[in-house]
Amino acid sequence: MASDSAPQYRNPKLTTDGIVVIDGKIVLIRRGREPGKGKYALPGGFVEYGERTEDSAVREVREETGLETAVLGLLGIYSDPSRDPRGHIISAVYVLRLIGGEPRAGDDAEGVELFPLDKLPELAFDHAKIIGDYLSTRSRKDY
Repeated sequence: MASDSAPQYRNPKLTTDGIVVIDGKIVLIRRGREPGKGKYALPGGFVEYGERTEDSAVREVREETGLETAVLGLLGIYSDPSRDPRGHIISAVYVLRLIGGEPRAGDDAEGVELFPLDKLPELAFDHAKIIGDYLSTRSRKDY
């Protein structure tokens, strides 16, 4: 006899983050919410149902920074189950190029600032590792 209730599965959640570099400086947001409220992070957020991850990265950067961007390439997938205190959250991180707009904080960002790549503030989550990966691979990639 079949059960009326389907089994419940715990699945990770999917996010995207965007790396945008303008004149040698990386765009970071100051988080306006926990976890990591007040710390700096790459602009990003949760992928919406039916949305491509590439489109999510562009949308999240626009919502949090006011910048219009286009995808240059995928930096990587970050899936360590302990990378985010909210639970198992996987992030697809894209390198983006600036198309237009002026930096302004929006959505849940408390601020948006540009930092020299060699003088980064304290970063939330595993974003220091992500930026380190970007720095170590950018000379070998087309971004």
